[in-house]
Amino acid sequence: MTERQRFYLRLIAILKIAKGLTLFAVAMGLLFLDDRPAWLAALTHLVQHEMLLPHGHLLLDALRWIDDALTGVELRPYGMLALIYALVFLTEGTGVWFEQRWAEWLLVIATGSLIPLELYHLALYPSLAKLALIAANVAMVAYLAWLLRREPHA
Repeated sequence: MTERQRFYLRLIAILKIAKGLTLFAVAMGLLFLDDRPAWLAALTHLVQHEMLLPHGHLLLDALRWIDDALTGVELRPYGMLALIYALVFLTEGTGVWFEQRWAEWLLVIATGSLIPLELYHLALYPSLAKLALIAANVAMVAYLAWLLRREPHA
């Protein structure tokens, strides 16, 4: 494997690990901050009495909007789903970092299988950020698929 190929693999691994860590943080929030009245009251108190922001009322309105939007919604199932995805991303990233062929295959299959769903979602709700994310995922899958076909099994 050339140094350039190794660099691209490391870049892919870093991106997957960063996504995994971010999703892990989201999962922990969804799983353990499900007691909305407690954390909302703490945040509201912090904004009202501690932060002394000139436009604090905007933040308070946002907190009320979040509370209204989440009222009656059970967050734990979403937290479990986010945790599962986080673990998959962290497994992919760590395996690719250590140049494990199984991890490269896992990344190609798992990421590649979600691209049609991402394209459908992009068609429904277009945005440049989604387009950029899809382009990055397609590039990762294409590069790893090319590399897996080209490089003989070690």
